Amino acid sequence: MALSTKIEGSAKVALALLAVAALATTLDQAVHTDEGVANWVSYFTNLSNLLGAATFLIGGLALLRGGRPVPDRLRGAATLYLVITGAVYWALLADTIDAQTIVWANDTVHGVMPAAMLADWLLRPPARPLRWSKGLPWLVFPLAYLAYSLIRGPYAHWYPYDFLDPRLPGGYQHVAVWSVIITVAFTAVMSLLILLGGVRSRQRAAAPVG
Repeated sequence: MALSTKIEGSAKVALALLAVAALATTLDQAVHTDEGVANWVSYFTNLSNLLGAATFLIGGLALLRGGRPVPDRLRGAATLYLVITGAVYWALLADTIDAQTIVWANDTVHGVMPAAMLADWLLRPPARPLRWSKGLPWLVFPLAYLAYSLIRGPYAHWYPYDFLDPRLPGGYQHVAVWSVIITVAFTAVMSLLILLGGVRSRQRAAAPVG
């Protein structure tokens, strides 16, 4: 096994464990506050990081043990969700942190993991370029999450993000506008990831061995 493969595999496992530690820390905080487990599970950030951690852990162990790699379409989905997680947080939510925020965990799930997943997608691109249509299933989860949040909200009297909260000024019109904006963002980022993944895949195939 090449040294570079060992380093990459070890780095992915380490990132997965870091994400799990951050998620476990915020989950423990939720258990001991009014937020509760149900609300913790209802954050897109936590769900996307769980998928990202699993992808890195399985992929890292596969590199270290010579096993089968994580399917590119699953990696692409995890990358999309985490890139959007990071982009939305830093664009809209970064100024909402308060004294209850666990800074290192917050930075891990909103900064380290999104950046690492994107870097992994570009440095280890898909084995073959993906067609745009192959990325459409990646949008199913975000749309299902949107529906879940809006259906659960009135019963839980709680919404994970302000832009999904119809109780704020603008009501459901405000929610609808932001839902369209974020859906367009998901579609645009998905298209860009497939484009960049295809470019990097062809570059890697054309590069001389050794």
